[in-house]
Amino acid sequence: MRYEYCPKCGAKLTDRAAGDDGAVPYCTSCEKYWFDTFASCSIVLIYNEYDEIVLCRQGYLSDRYATITSGYITPGENAEQAARRETKEELGLDLGELEYGGTYWFAIGDMLMHAFLAFCPKCELRLSSEIDSAGWVPATQAHLSLFPDAPGNAAFGLLRQFLKKRGLPQPEAC
Repeated sequence: MRYEYCPKCGAKLTDRAAGDDGAVPYCTSCEKYWFDTFASCSIVLIYNEYDEIVLCRQGYLSDRYATITSGYITPGENAEQAARRETKEELGLDLGELEYGGTYWFAIGDMLMHAFLAFCPKCELRLSSEIDSAGWVPATQAHLSLFPDAPGNAAFGLLRQFLKKRGLPQPEAC
């Protein structure tokens, strides 16, 4: 989000040079820069001993099995804590060690996605009301359900990382 008005005093902001950052919204009353802000989210590719991954469908977002577990990072939480909390809330799963999978900029939602891979033994999923359906899917077939590979598609990027890590074939371009 790009600020137009000061969140503290409500004054109209003006652009002011801020070192290497160039012009940044500035409040002359509060003498404070207001740098652009954006949401931070965690996203987790959960896999099991059979090289299956969990795919979820959230009807309010899409009619496709388009997501792996993800959610917003709340104030006071780090990305790893958010990944574990969201997985527990949405799927009823407790994760072991998280493997860092990088960050992805999701321009459509102005979000920075903090990505992880996590192992969980195959078990029954306990879905929250936020998830319409979910299931374990062979990782080599998951690309058929995800949105096509594109810049910012963290789910597809994580799938590619997982397949490479396990020595499994990469999907053809979709």
